[in-house]
Amino acid sequence: MSKLFQNTFLIILFALISLQAKSQQKNIKIPKDTSFTAIAQFKKVSKNYPQIKLPKDTLPNNVNGYIDVVYTTLKNTPFGDRDLHADVFSPKKKGKYPTLIMVHGGGWRAGDKSLQVPMAQRLAAMGYVTVCVEYQLLQEAKYPAAVFNIKSAIRWMRANADKYGIDPDKIAISGCSAGGQLALLVGLTNGVEAKEGNQGNLGFSSDIQAIVDLDGVVDFMAPLSLNLNRKADSPDVQWLGGTFYEKPAIWKDASPIFWANEKSVPILFINSGFPRFHAGQDELIGMMKDWGIYTEAHKFDVKVHPFWLFDPWIDPTVNYINTFLIKVFNQ
Repeated sequence: MSKLFQNTFLIILFALISLQAKSQQKNIKIPKDTSFTAIAQFKKVSKNYPQIKLPKDTLPNNVNGYIDVVYTTLKNTPFGDRDLHADVFSPKKKGKYPTLIMVHGGGWRAGDKSLQVPMAQRLAAMGYVTVCVEYQLLQEAKYPAAVFNIKSAIRWMRANADKYGIDPDKIAISGCSAGGQLALLVGLTNGVEAKEGNQGNLGFSSDIQAIVDLDGVVDFMAPLSLNLNRKADSPDVQWLGGTFYEKPAIWKDASPIFWANEKSVPILFINSGFPRFHAGQDELIGMMKDWGIYTEAHKFDVKVHPFWLFDPWIDPTVNYINTFLIKVFNQ
């Protein structure tokens, strides 16, 4: 066997081994909790509210939709190289539009970006670019990975502002339930280097200019939020890596209220009839008023936590968001 042949054979062999390793890496499936879906919540909520309806996922005539756009690729995770995606909805008319990045709920362990699409489509038809973002759930990565993901998505939005008609000076963030907690935390940590991560487009800012929180935790340590008898399989315990007794510093670190300051941005709160989901909100609003920062709060007096998923509450929710963004962005 000639030396040339041997070298060629070895090169091919190593290439095949590398391809096989990459193939095996890509085939590793991330565990998923599929319990929090719009249909599952509809079945649950409609028992007490039979009048509700699921809104249709219909792209408005004046809106472009870009589905499953990759905003970053995570390298060498336990599940291999991992793309994170976003659904972008942008007005067809050329221009620069205020933009809303939208974070889904599901207890940090379930749900997906499709839950935000009906609201995103309605807002895009009103003249916003809306970005429904995927992030790593607790089965894949614990706190603060999701914060790093979302900050990366915001940087990607600015890096691609011209492509999607994004006004880089008018970017807000909204979130529902667990997504609301994340939206608050991302928004209240503008300029905090420890919360940036290193997941792409580091030359761009991840700062946002306004926050919308739909029934998301304001303070994990508020009496109504902090159940000291939490079980080990509770989603907050799993996501934060331990109980409050075990990880008090992390519970505080993940509580948005402790990051609020004189330079914080305006916040809109939209609440359900469950007080525990907005524990600490009054205290945060009081702090913001002392600093002269605009806040707004609305409440649907119904015992429906994921109200934003259903008619008759989705349209007034969208209208609250639109009115708030007009105020803070001076449209």
